[in-house]
Amino acid sequence: MTTGAGSPSRKDYRIVLVDDHALFSDSMELTLTIEGYDVRPVAVPEDNATPAALVSAVLRLRPRLVLLDLDLGPAGDGAALIEPLTRAGVDVVVLTASADRSRWGEAARCGARKVLSKAAPLRECLATVRRLQQGLAVTTVEERESLIRHFMADRAQAHEQRRRLSALTAREAQVLGQLMLGRTVREIAQAWLVSEATVRTQVKAVLAKLHVSSQVAAVGVARQTGWSAPA
Repeated sequence: MTTGAGSPSRKDYRIVLVDDHALFSDSMELTLTIEGYDVRPVAVPEDNATPAALVSAVLRLRPRLVLLDLDLGPAGDGAALIEPLTRAGVDVVVLTASADRSRWGEAARCGARKVLSKAAPLRECLATVRRLQQGLAVTTVEERESLIRHFMADRAQAHEQRRRLSALTAREAQVLGQLMLGRTVREIAQAWLVSEATVRTQVKAVLAKLHVSSQVAAVGVARQTGWSAPA
């Protein structure tokens, strides 16, 4: 089979799969092998897995393209693999079940050539692989910039949320911590031997500083940023 000038044939185009979902990985391996590609899956260890170890395992296989999941179980966020792989001259296409455009934008910012949903038709993934094998573009500048804007906006929002959380007094932080545990105002007041009115005043201060209108929203802000109450 001939391809565009300078592009490898399918049998010489090695693709490495990095995905901890065995069924999906097996399906992709079978499909791409039938298409004529040299496909090598890399198993994600169930324990003691690190991004650096996975990158080394992938590069030992000398791939042209890596199809990468973002959620790698014990190995954490697959986005950590993208930049070192692209620095080594490997194309990376992300296949993810996540619908979070901010995560897609982070992947694009790290150098992924394309981000695709696992729910997308298989033909989209195959078309992307074919275009990369032929040395063609797979993402427009506008698509890439739009995704990166999602990531940057989300990062700015998270920074602002952390700033607001840092403005809480020690007592307000303790109140928020209790709310995160599912405690009611009455339960907090009883545990601390203070009036419910006192706790309500502190809760209102927390809501005001976090710019939210409910206890549920305050807890959501704390959890989204990975905040934890002081001991």
